[in-house]
Amino acid sequence: MDLASKTGKHLQLKETFDRRTKIHTFEMHIIKAKDNYAGNYRCEVTYKDKFDSCSFDLEVKGFVDIRSAFKRRAWPQPSHPPLVSCPREPKQDETPEVDVWEILKSARPDQYEKIAFEYGITDLRGLLKRLKKTKKEEKKSEAFAKKLDPAYQVDKGGKIRLVVDLADPTVELKWYKNGQEIRPTPKFIFEQKGTQRIMVINNCGLNDDAAYSVAAGEEKCTTELFVKVGPECGLSTISHFTNGVEVPTGPRSRYRVKSEGLKHWLIIDDASKEDTGTFTLMASGGTSEAKVQVELKPLKIIQDLQDMTVLLGQPLKMHCEIFPGNVPGRWYRNGQLIQSNDRINILQRAKNHRLEIVNSTIHDAGDYTFVPEGYSQSLCAKVHIVDPPRVHLESLNFPDNTVTIVAGNKLRVEIPISGEPAPRVVWMKGERVILDSGHRVRAETFSDHTSLTIDIAEKEDTGNYKIVLQNEAGEAGASIKVKVVDIPDPPEVPLVTEVGGDWCSMTWEPPIYDGGSPILGYFIERKKKQSSRWMRLNFDLNKETTFEPKKMIEGVPYEVRVFAVNAIGVSKPSEPSKAFVPLAVTSEPTMLVVDDVTDTTVTMKWRPPDTIGAAGLDGYLVEYCIEGTDDWRVTNKELTEKTKYTITGLPPEAKILVRVRAINAAGASTPRTLQHSILVKEVIEPPKIRIPRHLRQTYTRKVGEAVNLVIPFMGKPRPKVSWLKEGQTVDPTQVTIRNTDCDSIIFIRKAERKHSGKYDMKVEVENHVDTAIVDIQIVDLPGPPQCVKIDEVWGGNVALDWTPPKDNGNAAITGYTIQKADKKTMEWYTCIEHYHRTCITITELVVGNEYYFRIYSENMVGLSEGATQTKDSALIVKEGMQLKNPEYIDHDFKEPPKFTQPLINTFAIAGYNATLNCSVRANPRPKVIWMKNKIAIIDDPRYRMFSNQGVCTLEIRKPSPYDGGMYSCKAINYLGDALVECKLEVKGQFGL
Repeated sequence: MDLASKTGKHLQLKETFDRRTKIHTFEMHIIKAKDNYAGNYRCEVTYKDKFDSCSFDLEVKGFVDIRSAFKRRAWPQPSHPPLVSCPREPKQDETPEVDVWEILKSARPDQYEKIAFEYGITDLRGLLKRLKKTKKEEKKSEAFAKKLDPAYQVDKGGKIRLVVDLADPTVELKWYKNGQEIRPTPKFIFEQKGTQRIMVINNCGLNDDAAYSVAAGEEKCTTELFVKVGPECGLSTISHFTNGVEVPTGPRSRYRVKSEGLKHWLIIDDASKEDTGTFTLMASGGTSEAKVQVELKPLKIIQDLQDMTVLLGQPLKMHCEIFPGNVPGRWYRNGQLIQSNDRINILQRAKNHRLEIVNSTIHDAGDYTFVPEGYSQSLCAKVHIVDPPRVHLESLNFPDNTVTIVAGNKLRVEIPISGEPAPRVVWMKGERVILDSGHRVRAETFSDHTSLTIDIAEKEDTGNYKIVLQNEAGEAGASIKVKVVDIPDPPEVPLVTEVGGDWCSMTWEPPIYDGGSPILGYFIERKKKQSSRWMRLNFDLNKETTFEPKKMIEGVPYEVRVFAVNAIGVSKPSEPSKAFVPLAVTSEPTMLVVDDVTDTTVTMKWRPPDTIGAAGLDGYLVEYCIEGTDDWRVTNKELTEKTKYTITGLPPEAKILVRVRAINAAGASTPRTLQHSILVKEVIEPPKIRIPRHLRQTYTRKVGEAVNLVIPFMGKPRPKVSWLKEGQTVDPTQVTIRNTDCDSIIFIRKAERKHSGKYDMKVEVENHVDTAIVDIQIVDLPGPPQCVKIDEVWGGNVALDWTPPKDNGNAAITGYTIQKADKKTMEWYTCIEHYHRTCITITELVVGNEYYFRIYSENMVGLSEGATQTKDSALIVKEGMQLKNPEYIDHDFKEPPKFTQPLINTFAIAGYNATLNCSVRANPRPKVIWMKNKIAIIDDPRYRMFSNQGVCTLEIRKPSPYDGGMYSCKAINYLGDALVECKLEVKGQFGL
């Protein structure tokens, strides 16, 4: 026994190697010595073609139960165990030993792995094999004669059969997987052979590795199925180990996977710096890792950026050259990324990188940096813009340069200024200069703007404020007006008066105080109740005190609020409205039709509405009223979820109108009403047999094959079906016939020739009768030909003649196979196959040889089982004979048209193509004319006509009820003509 598979808690193998002495040391540690450990042990060493071994005997003293090999003590083990250790008695405070075998015998198979892990058993497969061999004292089962094995194993993708033998075959049997009942599917197939019950699991996968049980009445037996995965299976994924993201390997990805047998490659196209990291290959047998480091080429600066001084409004162009040339880069100004727009153009052509700015501004001055992507190096330059001082009041967009401020609020007016070098700014109100050190009113100047700040605006702050700018390039000035006013109070709480599917109607009262300026309009906002983000609904002022929000999500609660706006500004928002939920009723049900009518009931069916909102669909409400009244009565007190309902308790001979409504949380939909009234009276539907197309001609089967024919029919009430064969009652011991409400089935388990014949089917509903004929032909192999004889021998030729076989196998003889054999060897060789005539001349025979001949007959089933051989042999002599060829008169094959297969009355469904077929024989080839109601069909795109080998076909494309009528086919040649007719009836798509 190889001990490598038994290593675990009680047995450990260790190997060490001394590099200095080059000696390998092999050690075996037995943690707890048991009686069954005693015996002879051998250590084998193999290297290439060399082999050596040594052995020793182990003796264990003291009595230990054989099952102690699988017992685990609760006290701790010594850190350095000896080679052999004997058991000792546990102390009083120590936990007694646990018998793992007893636990395994009483445990379910799905708990084996958990028990093995808990008690340190590593060889689970070996444990299961030994457990399977262990004799168990089982109680005799009253339901099972033979139970399932403790465990089964199957390869992935294979098939497994679980078999139990029942003591009582009448008991109900159920199969379970992990406690869930298994239903019959293509994957799980249930079979029954006598008292055996078999479950077949096809195409086993990893998800089939589970515990299975079978219950027979109150008794139950359990097993466990292990699915074995091959060495090349289980390749799960290749993932980037640094962030745990799976590597995409699709057709458009830079990553490609290549496999050859057990070898797998990961190919990275256009590797970049981001590909640096650890890649892991995960398979069923383990994982493998590799680190990838992507390095960049060294950067070489061919031309660096240059410092520039540019006049305001002049174009700014910056240029640099680097190597490698295909490295992209980014431009920064004062540390901010520069993006291309209408004024800024960034170009890259090979090694050249350009930045062009049209109509430069003050903001374009600063430190410019070009950073190649992936490199730590950068190229820098400074740009200085020279400009006289200017005040940019046009950017404020204030009418008449007037700033309006609400009293009590803080005012801060920022006016953009420009000038290089930076100008000196002075603010003045009248003749008083405003200093930057003021407390409530102060002026501040920055690099690109100047500001006027009023912490708490007062009425006295109204007036003209003048700005004066000076620098080395010149002087500029401007003035603004400040008007201190107030904003209105918020409006009253809005009310939601009406709610729809995605809209609502709301109204509110104007604010009590308008802030001293007329109310110009209102802004409306909404938000979801659970959200804190408000969304404005109108950007143009709403001048009315009503509004209709739209485009809301059905079924989501919302709140709305309102802002008042005057010439001064926008008020604070009103209090939010009460939460409301937009809901909409469904559309009306569709396709309401009558399904069935009796003397007291009417069955209606319909289809769900086309539109169902977020409120869903709770069910349907069916109502009816007597024709001539408006008293609609509800037939179902509780909503029905089905799209079919039967109205009961109706008065006979009454006429009623029916309508259906769809109901949801928003209410009832518009009713769908039947357009015409319904007479409460059972309608007798005459019987109609719908013979399948393949049964309209002779149905042919070989002897021994099964015959299973389904012939549907229509009729109300349930029709009475009867069958006759050749005028006689069908023998039920020979042919099985099963009838249902809508079809009749003929079943012959093993067809014989005596089953051939015409079967007459008759369907009766009261005084209405419909009949049909099914012609069944059972064919077999033919008998051999008769009277095979040699008519004449001349030169190297032999003339043979024979008569057809007595038994043609109930099918036409399609040909003969002729074979020859030399008298010396009697080895048969085929001369010709599928020969149609009953005489033939065999040529090219060898002079001096003597031949026998035999012939097989052939029909649609195949060659006859035996062949007829010539009694005499034909000797090919050297001296030939003078053969006079007889004169033959050519047969006249001309004949007038004759239809060998007539047209058959046909039913068609509106909207589905219909075809009419017949066959004609004539020589010379006839002209075929198709007619509808005696009128020739010429160049009509709704019809297509085909003629192939005498088979004539008329295809009617998507017929309508108006295409029904009498169709005829006429064949004409100079010897005569022939005509066949049939009736085509076209019904609606629902058979109405």
